[in-house]
Amino acid sequence: MEFKHYIGVDISKDTLDFAVCCQGQIILTLVAENTKKGISQAMKQLRKVPGFAMTTSLFCMEHTGVYNYHLQQYLHSCKSHVWLETALRIKQSQGMLRGKNDQVDAGRIAQYAYLFREQARLWKPLEGVIKQLKLLIVMRDRLTTILTQLNVPLKENSLFMDKEMAKMEKKGFKNTLSALKKDLKGVEQEIDKLINQDPELKRLFRLVTSVDGVGPITAINIIAVTNRFDDFSDPKKFACYSGVVPFQHQSGTSIRGRTRVSHLANKKIKTLLNLAAMAAIQMKGEMKEYYQRKIAEGKNKMSVLNAIRNKILLRIFAVVKRATPYQKNYSLALV
Repeated sequence: MEFKHYIGVDISKDTLDFAVCCQGQIILTLVAENTKKGISQAMKQLRKVPGFAMTTSLFCMEHTGVYNYHLQQYLHSCKSHVWLETALRIKQSQGMLRGKNDQVDAGRIAQYAYLFREQARLWKPLEGVIKQLKLLIVMRDRLTTILTQLNVPLKENSLFMDKEMAKMEKKGFKNTLSALKKDLKGVEQEIDKLINQDPELKRLFRLVTSVDGVGPITAINIIAVTNRFDDFSDPKKFACYSGVVPFQHQSGTSIRGRTRVSHLANKKIKTLLNLAAMAAIQMKGEMKEYYQRKIAEGKNKMSVLNAIRNKILLRIFAVVKRATPYQKNYSLALV
């Protein structure tokens, strides 16, 4: 779709900086408060631009999490087109830069949207159930992180401190740990409830967890990140997004580095896939046999584990596409 105006938005907690680009030139810049009232006032100014219309404009912004919320909701209600882009992609596209402030950044984002308009990936709001699932996942992650931060020092200190001191420390955190564990259990129950109440979530959860090594936490995270496999339908693209695809590192005859995975990835999904691979090689079946065979051949342990991570992803996408649970001893019928 061809747009008339490209609006770059630099988002911060308190303010929004807008830059309007038309035919490659910045024709207007303005600043607004990051509130519903501030956004409404900014849109009134934008509508005064000759030929401007919300439905024929592309708003491009970096993904800053909750700070985007008010603007995204307003633009969605106006049927505007929104492009959420990573800060790194915008930065790398602009080469060597000098100077930086919010107004300049908004202009650079607007120019980026104009120059790469053919590659625009339009944002669409998530369904309510996925939004709830993502929020519950974040809540669970926070609680488990805090519990780990408290539990690990307690266990380590008990090995080296005086018994009375260790006992006093443990007693001091007793109520806090108990409350955190209770909250964590409640969040996990809400996740289970949400999955069981939604037929599609329940179906996908059953399919994904049928793959060897894939547990409930890995399953719900993959379902949430892929937006119930609507945003990712190709396992190879998702493997690249997850950072488990090896790339060559060589140039001419002087640079010949070993093949390696990229550090630009969803680190959380990569970690979960690694845990799934570790679990899979402990289970009786083809994954364990494959791992043992490759190690016996002298293959690098991490390379083999990465191959298993890829195999797990391929199986996950296959069972979802096929709509049948994973079968360990699947064999083709002879005709």
